[in-house]
Amino acid sequence: MSPADETTHFGFRDVPLADKQTLVNDVFHSVASRYDLMNDLMSGGLHRVWKDIMVGTLNPPKNERPYALLDVAGGTGDISFRAAKASGDGFRATVCDINVDMLTVGRDRAAKRHLDDRVSFVEGNAEELAFPDRAFDGYTIAFGIRNVPRIDRALKEAYRVLKPGGRFLCLEFSSVNVPGLDRLYDLFSFRVIPELGRVVTGDAESYRYLVESIRKFPKPAAFADMISEAGFSRVNWQTLSGGIVALHSGWRL
Repeated sequence: MSPADETTHFGFRDVPLADKQTLVNDVFHSVASRYDLMNDLMSGGLHRVWKDIMVGTLNPPKNERPYALLDVAGGTGDISFRAAKASGDGFRATVCDINVDMLTVGRDRAAKRHLDDRVSFVEGNAEELAFPDRAFDGYTIAFGIRNVPRIDRALKEAYRVLKPGGRFLCLEFSSVNVPGLDRLYDLFSFRVIPELGRVVTGDAESYRYLVESIRKFPKPAAFADMISEAGFSRVNWQTLSGGIVALHSGWRL
């Protein structure tokens, strides 16, 4: 199959691989202004707990030692803001996101929090990062990697830009592993979330895609294998909230 004929999934639909990024961009253009509100509504506020756990696991230094974080697909700044508040004066974060609308929301939030001197925002593609080799101490991506057309390329780029001793952390939706909860979760996902999206953002279809994209994402063990194949060591994961999300970790050694 030639590159032009390659396909991938966009939710439950098969689409040309070259078209997926544009389709994903359209989703986030549509939902950017209400993205954080919808996260609260969809998760009952639990996304805040999951993100706090991610930053606690990252454990950036609390002294003045320099520490550079690359936060990919982090447009509205949630992870970087948390990490900045948990760290010392040497901390700096670069938020890299392919969607300019999400970056605009993030920059506004950074200014309101007086963190714009510690958190910067850059437009960029996770598959082709415009940063030098071995430039960052940490790499985070929260609820973003499932939207990347070529996940293997994004993981290799993560490895490339991390310094030796740098840590990769990925927070992503996973597969519910509690009997009974799985059925309730499916009901909420496919019936309630798109309707919430319609009421809050005027866009049910974008949230239907986001729900479907979760079901198409690799199971934790398979994704851990992909992280290892990208070169990372000491790869592991932990599931949270009955398997609704998983926090993946790897080190560049």
